[in-house]
Amino acid sequence: MYEIGDIRIAVVGAGNMGGALIAGLVQSGALPPEQVTAVDIDDELLRSHRRTLGVNTIRDAAAAAAEQDVVVLGLKPQVWASVVAPLATMLSGRQLVISIMGGVRTVAIEEVLGGRIPVVRAMPNILAQIRASVTAICPGEFAQESHMAAAEAVLESVGASVRLSEAQMDAVTGLSGSGPAFVYVIIDALADGGVRMGIPKPVALKLAAETVFGGAKMVIESGQHPAVLKDQVTSAGGTTIAGLQALELGGFRAALMKAVEAATRRSEELGT
Repeated sequence: MYEIGDIRIAVVGAGNMGGALIAGLVQSGALPPEQVTAVDIDDELLRSHRRTLGVNTIRDAAAAAAEQDVVVLGLKPQVWASVVAPLATMLSGRQLVISIMGGVRTVAIEEVLGGRIPVVRAMPNILAQIRASVTAICPGEFAQESHMAAAEAVLESVGASVRLSEAQMDAVTGLSGSGPAFVYVIIDALADGGVRMGIPKPVALKLAAETVFGGAKMVIESGQHPAVLKDQVTSAGGTTIAGLQALELGGFRAALMKAVEAATRRSEELGT
């Protein structure tokens, strides 16, 4: 496994996702706080990161980038180019740029930066805040295997990672990027069903959330297909098959598939 213990890293855009990555790097022990720099224009946000995590903080992205081994771009897609352009004269081919900006393609970043700067595009999700994200990564034109390994090591401080092609990144946004929101709707709906059947809402929420958590954990740890695990719970003429029939009649599976498709299409529309 690639070791990142001696690198210096700046996260440009230290809000929700960038802040989660900063916290993951420090709290997981992947990097000491003095090797991590949070970059943002929000002074209160920077004070919070400095106080709670002990990391370096700065407002000037260009000044920060010049001294780093890895620069993570966690900027909003609408404003990223104006922030990244000044970095072009500060970066060299020895550095790695990791983009966690939704919808921004590697070629767009490479064009703004100029030169042969290695860029790796990544799509984590909001579960990075609890170090349970799954992040898809893909290489830009100048990224080599060593850059991909370094990006994996950085991003696995907040969860797991997978490698895909850039052509698949919008689908990743639709599935795992937007997916937590879909899961929250499922948990809320299960809990409401429990309330309708007489369970107090706080208890119903706990039952629903723990059930979803345990089900996901079993899929991951057992390596078995969800359909196989489903059949293990479903007995002939029993309660589960009655519930599954209701889900099929309500178009549950089709609705989730359409949700992923709709989110993917919107990611494609927003892409640059």
